[in-house]
Amino acid sequence: MGLDATDRRILSALQKTGRMSNADLSEKVNLSPSACHRRVQRLEADGYIRGYVALLDARKMAVPTTVFVEITLQGQADEVLDAFERAVSRIPDVLECHLMAGSADYILKVVAEDTDDFARIHRQHLARLPGVSQMQSSFALRTVFKTTALPV
Repeated sequence: MGLDATDRRILSALQKTGRMSNADLSEKVNLSPSACHRRVQRLEADGYIRGYVALLDARKMAVPTTVFVEITLQGQADEVLDAFERAVSRIPDVLECHLMAGSADYILKVVAEDTDDFARIHRQHLARLPGVSQMQSSFALRTVFKTTALPV
């Protein structure tokens, strides 16, 4: 079942304020509380809403440094990709891992306390990833903007 305009308003509102009460949400999207609750339950059941999270402040969590790491593997065989993906998913400092088209096979988003901490992460984890032939790291100087909200 597709999304109608009301579903999209609900999703947009929840992306901005996930802890909004059903009463506040229903008022915001102009629905009765019971109809709003049923729609949210359906959106959850249908997988449009995968979960609810708290977004933490990286500075307050002492990991203000973001590093993007481009990784090229030695080959593209399924077993090489699978081994790499299993290993990288176990590194707690890696927030995202994307299989890419282009010059790099993967791009990782890594958080660290500072350059010394990233050196530790590199030495203890990244340098030990299986199948890696080349790695290039780029440090973010400043985040211009950041969102988790998808366009609805």
